[in-house]
Amino acid sequence: MSTRSYAIGDIHGHPEKLRAAHDLIAADRDRTGDGESPVIHLGDLTDRGPDSRGVIEMLIEGIAAGAPWIVLLGNHDRMFHRFLDDPDWHDPGLREDLGWLDPRLGGDTTLESYGVAPVAGRDLYEVHREAVAKVPRAHRDFVAALPLTHSRGEVLFVHAGIRPGVALADQTEDDLVWIRKGWLEDGRDHGPLVVHGHTALERPRHFGNRVDLDGGAAYGRPLAAAVIEGREVSLLTPDGRTPLRPEPEA
Repeated sequence: MSTRSYAIGDIHGHPEKLRAAHDLIAADRDRTGDGESPVIHLGDLTDRGPDSRGVIEMLIEGIAAGAPWIVLLGNHDRMFHRFLDDPDWHDPGLREDLGWLDPRLGGDTTLESYGVAPVAGRDLYEVHREAVAKVPRAHRDFVAALPLTHSRGEVLFVHAGIRPGVALADQTEDDLVWIRKGWLEDGRDHGPLVVHGHTALERPRHFGNRVDLDGGAAYGRPLAAAVIEGREVSLLTPDGRTPLRPEPEA
């Protein structure tokens, strides 16, 4: 019998979409009688959407209640917790003139979900002091402890991807949460099927050696939920499973 896993793409501050994705997984579990297979969340819990706090709270509470959930670190989650540690830290994945609080990144909406006053035009250090006071320590600790990868059966789960040709033990955190160039265009066999998010598409796609489950929930589209058995992937819909078959890179 093949190994089964469930996976959910980039959430980006949308707890209602996360609940809908988990409802699809629950329906599939009911059909299959499977209450044990893990659900891997591919990172980017935060930013852009209206309620990053609600997403993190939901995940913490579910895991505490015994749900078989695994949550990976995304680049947006890293920027969130590193800002709280040090407001002067600049993520090396960003160009020099862009910071996490820029509306294009969405850090402002994350802090506002915690009750921090709108950040536009405010002093960086004043924003930081208020954020440290209002973001619960439990949320900071949860995000700071998120793993970078999860391996199960024939599948490697990761937020952004891997550096092709580099052993998993030698991959860098920057690549695992940020990589695009050198990864998305690489068609070689990486060993395991790599299931990731990070690069938003109009819809989830299977490229043969990798599956991108970021279907653009941050941009008004549904949050993707999938089931993986061996190397076979199906999207979960209200009508059941829809196979996600390999297709060439456009």
